[in-house]
Amino acid sequence: MALYPIGEVSTPVTGECYDARIIYVYDGLPCCPLFFEKYFMADDNELDLHALHAGGDDLPELELSDEDILDAMQHISGFLDISTEDFREIYHLAHRHAVERLLGRIRAGRMMRKGIEPLQPDIMLDEAAAIMARQGTKCLPVVDADNRVIGMLTETDFLRRMHADTFLELLLRLVEDVESFSHDCHDTSVQEAMSTTPAVVDEQAGFFTIIKAFRAHDGRAMPVVDAQGRLRGLLLRKEFVDACHLEDLL
Repeated sequence: MALYPIGEVSTPVTGECYDARIIYVYDGLPCCPLFFEKYFMADDNELDLHALHAGGDDLPELELSDEDILDAMQHISGFLDISTEDFREIYHLAHRHAVERLLGRIRAGRMMRKGIEPLQPDIMLDEAAAIMARQGTKCLPVVDADNRVIGMLTETDFLRRMHADTFLELLLRLVEDVESFSHDCHDTSVQEAMSTTPAVVDEQAGFFTIIKAFRAHDGRAMPVVDAQGRLRGLLLRKEFVDACHLEDLL
């Protein structure tokens, strides 16, 4: 049950920095110690993820009782002319402001790589490999004529089509049978090799949505799309992790 601060966040695209010390990691998942008691289920010693993420990208508020508020008031010198309901309203507004200040600017659209060249489904694997190498990526989204994401081509997809489990096996196959290897690359289309159910994330997706999406699959990147499913950019796992200092989270 380790809690420790993540620290400062900086985006790889804009270089902006902002404080995220309110976010902590519990068992590989983001939470805040202020809300730990409410979302920790003592019976089975597990974090209630459904409750934690019920508000989407909102960090859940701690429910304050009258006893909590009155006890806090006793620790403030002087006279406070404020009701417990007014105190709750102040807390609610302050919490909303703090969450927006700390996490509001974390959006997939702000952290993604822009201007990437996607793959077309009808090109061959050798051409796709050249496009990926030129952009320095190990995966690229595949789009249709309307720029909507229809698939994802990764290094793993290449290996599978080349009947190899590792790059060493691929190298050995190339040495042993250049002609067959070349034939597979020239005659296999991206559409035949790509993954057809890629994980995508909306450009307005915030911190928790991105975290959950990356935890749901082990890919190196996710296409970022607009409301119509059209490609906007590519969010790389490593860049997101490095920007948010989440090495132990994803």
